[in-house]
Amino acid sequence: MIHGKTFKLAAPFIKISENMGYTLIVTEKPSAAERIANSLAEGNVEKKVYNKVSYYSIRRAGKDIIVVSAVGHLYVLSEDSSSSTWKYPTFNVKWSPTYLDKNNAWAKKYFDSMKKIGAGATEFISACDYDIEGSTIAYNILRFMFGVKDGKRMRFSTLTKEDLRNAYDNISPHLDFPQIEAGLTRHQVDWYFGINMTRALTLALESVGGYWVLSTGRVQGPTLSLLEKKQKEISKFIPKPFWEIEAQIFIKDKDAVAKHEEDKFWDKSKASLIMDKVKNEKTGVIDSVEKKKQRQLPPYPFDLTTLQRDAYNIFGYSPKQTLDIAQSLYEQAVISYPRTSSQKLPAKIGYNAIIKRLGSQLEYGEIAKKLLAKSVLKPNEGSKSDPAHPAIFPTGQKPKNLNSYQRKLYDLIVRRFFAVFGDPAIREMMKLIIKINGENFITHGTRTLQANWIDLYKPYAKFKDVVLPDVVSGDIVKINKMDLLGKETQPPSRYTQASILKDMEKLGLGTKATRAHILETLYERGYIKEKSIIVTELGEAVVNALNKNCAEIISPNLTKKLEHDMELVTTGKKKRDEVIKETEKKLTEILVKFKENQKDIGGGILEAVKQLEKTMNTLGACLKCGHDMRIIHSKRTKKRFVGCTNYPKCSNSYPLPQQGYVTVMSKKCPTCGLFIVSIKSKGKRPWRLCVKCGFEKSKSLKAKKTAEAKDSKSTAKPKITKTASSPSRKKPSQS
Repeated sequence: MIHGKTFKLAAPFIKISENMGYTLIVTEKPSAAERIANSLAEGNVEKKVYNKVSYYSIRRAGKDIIVVSAVGHLYVLSEDSSSSTWKYPTFNVKWSPTYLDKNNAWAKKYFDSMKKIGAGATEFISACDYDIEGSTIAYNILRFMFGVKDGKRMRFSTLTKEDLRNAYDNISPHLDFPQIEAGLTRHQVDWYFGINMTRALTLALESVGGYWVLSTGRVQGPTLSLLEKKQKEISKFIPKPFWEIEAQIFIKDKDAVAKHEEDKFWDKSKASLIMDKVKNEKTGVIDSVEKKKQRQLPPYPFDLTTLQRDAYNIFGYSPKQTLDIAQSLYEQAVISYPRTSSQKLPAKIGYNAIIKRLGSQLEYGEIAKKLLAKSVLKPNEGSKSDPAHPAIFPTGQKPKNLNSYQRKLYDLIVRRFFAVFGDPAIREMMKLIIKINGENFITHGTRTLQANWIDLYKPYAKFKDVVLPDVVSGDIVKINKMDLLGKETQPPSRYTQASILKDMEKLGLGTKATRAHILETLYERGYIKEKSIIVTELGEAVVNALNKNCAEIISPNLTKKLEHDMELVTTGKKKRDEVIKETEKKLTEILVKFKENQKDIGGGILEAVKQLEKTMNTLGACLKCGHDMRIIHSKRTKKRFVGCTNYPKCSNSYPLPQQGYVTVMSKKCPTCGLFIVSIKSKGKRPWRLCVKCGFEKSKSLKAKKTAEAKDSKSTAKPKITKTASSPSRKKPSQS
C-alpha cells in the first residue's frame, strides 16, 4: 500500500506497443509519476517495470492511461558539427539525447524505457512542473521521441490529490507554448554564451602557454564582476577615526547606555572638551520623554528568493541546498511548488482548509486554533507576482519521515504561512533625552505591547525589546561611568550567498530557479570561496582581464536585456528566432574584439592559474626539509602520490588513493599540520584524511575492527539499502 492506495505489481510490460490507443502522461520525476497515478486512478494502480524503470497503468473516466517519468532533461543542446576542433564563435546547435554525453550515460535506461512505453499512445499529456524548464522537458520528449507537435497540459502548484485531479479535470487542450518558446530561447542563448566564452577563455590561456579549462557565462560573468567590485571596494576602503561619548546610567531599577546627541565626533579635541565637562558628573536629569506606537505588519508569504535568504540567515543553508530541500518537500506534497517569484496567496487555495489540516499536526494545533477563531482570514501580500504559481505555502498534508534539514525548512514555511494571516504587532518606541551638565545624552527603548503575528512566527521573528522604566521630565538619573570611545569606520560587508541573491534579483541576473546554481558554479570553478564570499585570485584575474579587453561580456546590462527579451517571448511579444539572431550578432561582435585581445586576456589570467594549480596541489611544508609537499603524478608508474618538491635531495613522500577526485581542503591536520585532502568517488560520499596521519589511523582502526569481528559471537549486520537521488532538472553545463 502506497499513500493509502493499493498497488498491484505486474509483470514487465514488454509489448506495450501492441496495446494501442492509450493516453501517455509524461512527468518530470519518478516521485511525481507515482503521486499522479495514485491521485488520478479510479481503482487499483498497476505498478509496472521495464528496463528497471517503473511506470504506472491506471484507468480514469473510461480511458486507459499510462503515467511515465523522465528524470529531468532527456534531450540537451549539443554542437551540430563533425569537426572536433575547438573554435569560436560557433552557433551550430542541435537537440540530442542526454545519454550521448558519457557523463550522462545513466539517462539511457530512462530514455529507452519511455520510448518503448509510449510507442502505442494516441494522446499525450504533459504533467511536468509548470514552469519554463518543465514545459521544455515535456515538449522535447513529445516532438523528438514521439513525433508529436502538440499535446494536453496539466497545470498544478501542489502534488496533492485534490489539485492533481482538478488539473486533470480542467486540462488545457494544448501545450503551454509561450513557456516552451521561452525555454527553448533560454537554452539556446545560454548554450551560445557558455560554449563560446569557455572556448575563448581557454584558448586565450593556451595562446600564452597555459592550460586550464576556464568558463564564464551569460549570468556567471556579471555575477562574478559584481562580487569582485564589492571586494575591490573593501580593499580600497580607508578607515576614518571617530569618537563617541557614552554614559553608563541607572534609571530607577534599570541599567542603560546613553550616547551624546552628536553621536560621532570627527574632531577628537571637540569630543575631549565635552568629555572634560561631563566626566565627573554623578547624576543627570530627564529633560524629555518621547513615546511613539508603531504598527508592524506581518511578513509577506515566501517567494523562492526570500525563502533562500531566510534559510541561509537562520539555518546556514546555501541557496542551492534550500532549493533542493524545498523540492523534496514539494515532491512529498507537503508544500506548494517552490520555484516561484510570487508573494501572493489567492483565496482559491483554501486558507481555512489548510489551517485546519495543519492544526491536526500536534505542534501547530494551538496556533491554528487562534487563526481559525478570526472572523476573516486575509494574508498580508507583497507586490511580487508570478503568472504560473502562487507564493510558497504548506498544503496541510502531514509530512512523513522528514530528516532534520527538511523538518527545519518545513517548520519555517508553515510558521511563515501562519504569520501572514496575523494582526499587525503594536510596538512602543521610547526616546529619553538626559541633561548632563548642559549636554544632551540620548537613550532608546523598545517594547512589544501586542505581539500578534510575532507570536505566530516564533522562533523566527527576531525582535529585541529594550524596556526602559516609566519616567517623567525632571526625574534624576544616576551616572555609573562616562567613557570616551575611539572607533573607526568599518568597510562594507562582504556579500554572503543570501545578500548576493538580493542584488542579483534587483539587477535582473538570472532567474529565481537559476541563481542558486550560478553561485554553486562559481564556487566549483574556483572563482569564489568562503561563506562571506571572497573572490579568488583566479576570479579577480578573469574579471580584470575581461573588464580591460571585453567589458560588455561581464556587464549586467547585456544579461538584463536578454532576460527582458525572454520575458517578451513568454508573453508572445517577441519571437524566439528574433532573440536568437540578435544574440548571435551581439556575441559575434564581442568575440571578434575578444580575439583581437586574446594574448592580453590570456596573459592577465596565466599567473593566477599557475597559483591556483599550486594551491590545489600543495599540502604544506615538508616535515623533513621545509619545501612544499605536492600531489605528483608519476610518468613511469602512472600513479599519484604526495612528494617533496626538493627531490632528489629529500625523498619524503606519502601515498594517495588511486581512485577518486582529490581536493586539497583549507583545514589542517591538528597532529602534523598538513592540509587535509578530500577523496570523492562517483556515487559515493567524499571522505577526508591526512595523507601522513590518516592512513596510519585507518590501518590500525581496520585491524582493530577485524580482531573485534573475530571475537564477536554474532557478526550479522543490518542490511543498508542505498537509493540514488534523482538527477537534477538543471540544464547540463555547456563548459
